[in-house]
Amino acid sequence: MKKVQLYKAHPWHGISYGENAPEVITSFIEMVPADHVKYEIDKTTGYRKVDRPQKFSNIVPALYGFVPQTFCGDEVAKLANIVTNRIDIIGDGDPLDICVLTERNITSGDILIEAIPIGGFRMIDKGEADDKIIAVMAKDEMYNKWKDISDVPESLLNRLKHYFLTYKNIPGESVAIVEIPETYGREKAHEVILKSIQDYNKIYKSYLEMGI
Repeated sequence: MKKVQLYKAHPWHGISYGENAPEVITSFIEMVPADHVKYEIDKTTGYRKVDRPQKFSNIVPALYGFVPQTFCGDEVAKLANIVTNRIDIIGDGDPLDICVLTERNITSGDILIEAIPIGGFRMIDKGEADDKIIAVMAKDEMYNKWKDISDVPESLLNRLKHYFLTYKNIPGESVAIVEIPETYGREKAHEVILKSIQDYNKIYKSYLEMGI
């Protein structure tokens, strides 16, 4: 008889990032392009919750979520500090974010997707490392030919970048909240994923082993 899980796993802690990571990673999708409300996982319960309505016209241009059992901590922050020649950047304390590109019209979040990382944005949000991995959905008929960020049309990259650079801006305020000092390819995306797994294990692995 096939083993059945009787209780819903916590999306961050109870689901694996996949045995083939970082080449193929399991992604938990919180938001889709049709969403006009920002959803995110409640870290305590694991349920998807409303964070806030989207204040302005910004709409996330791809499936958006995170990689389970990852954490943006010291190791991820070190990479950002090296790139920016700074020493004050810290991790944002959240799981590693991911944008998944697909030709299919997926209309709801709270789902798992197998994704193939091809690059990412080295994003700094108020002094915190908040990388965004860019991936394509595994077996996607159109996008599965994209193996690296260099394969993505510049117009699509600019659309993704514009969303993240502006989604927290308030009209009339000139202070930039978010910066993206680097757009990186597949190899660096793999590095960020592995570092985020290291950061996660430093904090949570012992708890998982104890079944807490």
